[in-house]
Amino acid sequence: MNIEDVKTIGVIGAGNMGHQISTLCAMHGYKTTVTDVSEATLKNAEKFVDTYLPGRVEKGRLTQEQADQVRANIAFTGNLEDAVKDADFIIEAAIEVLDVKRRLFTDMDKMAPDHAVLATNSSAIVSSKIADATQRPDKVVNMHFFNPALVMKLVEVVQGPHVSDETTQITIDLCNRIDKVPVHLKKEVDGFLLNRIFGAIFREASWMLEMGVANHEDIDKACVFGAGHPMGPFRLNDLTGIDLSYTMGMEAFKRTGDRSLLPPPKLVDHYVKGEYGQKTGKGWYDYKK
Repeated sequence: MNIEDVKTIGVIGAGNMGHQISTLCAMHGYKTTVTDVSEATLKNAEKFVDTYLPGRVEKGRLTQEQADQVRANIAFTGNLEDAVKDADFIIEAAIEVLDVKRRLFTDMDKMAPDHAVLATNSSAIVSSKIADATQRPDKVVNMHFFNPALVMKLVEVVQGPHVSDETTQITIDLCNRIDKVPVHLKKEVDGFLLNRIFGAIFREASWMLEMGVANHEDIDKACVFGAGHPMGPFRLNDLTGIDLSYTMGMEAFKRTGDRSLLPPPKLVDHYVKGEYGQKTGKGWYDYKK
């Protein structure tokens, strides 16, 4: 199998990452089916596509004919089997909880064609912890997009010890076909490449906030105007989701027992209050004002 054999893509999870990844694939000519266990999430994903495409036409980025073709390329279903039964390449973008992913991959393995690659968009869980839940471990790979997936160019392709060279190359080639920039990680490491770097920055920024060295606005300003970052760590955390950071921190602690990986107290406070960032209108910053 090679990239020329990939015609149909299944996306598992219609949340913020899933609906953007599926839209991206459809825009580059792939027949794409996206599924989610939540009917509300699935409806929101379809609403996003039906708003996004006319916006691209209005801005002159797509012709109406192109937008119509993209819309025809993407389908939504609440049934997992319908999303994967004809797929050549499957991208899972579900919640960052290992047990959930393992169950999903076991089910997908039974439902998908034997040749299909099963990729996970996980930002923290290495695919070797998932692969043995399937009968095709050599075809289970990390394909980590960055938020927002329609804009951010980088995709991390992580080749664990179980992943075949063929699977790795197909995944890298697919990244190129959908106009992304793949980086090939030749071995697994918790947090992968960029999140390890940004995680260290966010942990240090969080503890300086906890110690009262500076408030979150000034820490963000320091990173933007001193280090040249496009946005500070707290603004970025609001964009990617405080709930995601909380879940990833807790899962990392469960895996390693390292208390330094636990979410810092002020982040936990936002999480408990349901203040997840931009998606809820409030996080480190208040977006309702």
